[in-house]
Amino acid sequence: MSTSDLAQSPVPPTGHRAGPPSNRSPRGPRAGRVVAFVIGPLVLAAVVGMVLTWPHTTAPSMQAAGLGDDGVTYVAATVTGTHQEQCDATIEDRLPDGTEPDKVECLKVLATVTSGPQRGTDIEVWATATTTPADVPAGTRIIVQHYPAADGSPETWAWSDYARTVPLATFALAFVLLVALVARWRGLLAILGLVIAFVVIWLYILPGLIAGENAVVLALCGSAVIMVVVLYLAHGFSLRTSTALLGTLTGLVLIGGLGALGAHAAHLSGVASEDDFRLASLLGDNGAGALRGVFLCGVVLAGLGVLNDVTVTQASAVWELRRADPTVSWRGLFDGGMRIGRDHIASTIYTIAFAYAGASLPVLLLLQIYGLPLAQTLTGGQFAQEIVRTLAGSIGLVLAIPFTTMIAAVVARSRPAETLTTSGHSHLH
Repeated sequence: MSTSDLAQSPVPPTGHRAGPPSNRSPRGPRAGRVVAFVIGPLVLAAVVGMVLTWPHTTAPSMQAAGLGDDGVTYVAATVTGTHQEQCDATIEDRLPDGTEPDKVECLKVLATVTSGPQRGTDIEVWATATTTPADVPAGTRIIVQHYPAADGSPETWAWSDYARTVPLATFALAFVLLVALVARWRGLLAILGLVIAFVVIWLYILPGLIAGENAVVLALCGSAVIMVVVLYLAHGFSLRTSTALLGTLTGLVLIGGLGALGAHAAHLSGVASEDDFRLASLLGDNGAGALRGVFLCGVVLAGLGVLNDVTVTQASAVWELRRADPTVSWRGLFDGGMRIGRDHIASTIYTIAFAYAGASLPVLLLLQIYGLPLAQTLTGGQFAQEIVRTLAGSIGLVLAIPFTTMIAAVVARSRPAETLTTSGHSHLH
């Protein structure tokens, strides 16, 4: 073989090296297959679980629960004017000193029905106690309840709520346009994944809870399928995304198990407010069990968004560290990723805590006014549920970060550095 032949040969002669050593590792394809072989059965189990627990019964109607609606319908109306009148006081009009006045100023709203069979009918309804004339100027769209005539009683109309379709749709459209402008196709795919997620919740998880299916199975199967769709749609079908998905699925199992353990240890029944009691009565025989399931599903679903965020971030961080230093060991990748992960844990704990504090602010204000002891407040049913939900999600989140970082470090180290593109798209084989 000539010198020129050797130069053109892709394989160097035995005992000699042609150029610098390659950073390609034979473990790369094997690592990809291992990740695929682990995720595959998990996703398959989630899909099979959904099929086996898919609800086949319809939701109980109000009539079945003994709360018949008597033909009440909800229609849209447009305000044409308002005027104030004296009316009898109710318990809602109680003064700060505890007394109740005999008469109070009430606001009567004049409106024209704009939907349903009674379209064009002029009606009068009493607004809620806190509504002022400035809140309902002419042209305001509202929702009213129509009670048909029955048993000799004339038909009546009642205030229900404001019609918020237009402002909410405007905000939603602005959000979609902004996401499309900043994140382009990736952002739009993320929104599509979010829509699919809510379809799964609406068609599978909620009916399953009503039907009395096992809540933990519903939550884990539904959440696993949601995460598969959301992650691959938003971040692409890649080894990096699959690594994040593996960490997310592990975190979901931890959160579900911890939520069930916490609910059992703290004797949480899922019934802590008037709305809970009302829901229990509507659910009939499945009421108590379904409310416990609602709590457990809430624990898992509440952790989905933050868990997805941290696992994707950790996988991406490890990938970028590997690209920046192709010679770094897996231990170096793990240590570097965990330095980022610790900062993420600290900020995420604040995020979760303040999110729940903001959502519970009205209850906190009531407790402050009543002056109840702090220990009694925090261990009460409603706050105990939030504490267990927060701690279960936080513990699962904290444990998912080192697990995801370790898997990402091993997988990224096994891949040739030049295949780890900025988008993280490396094949699973």
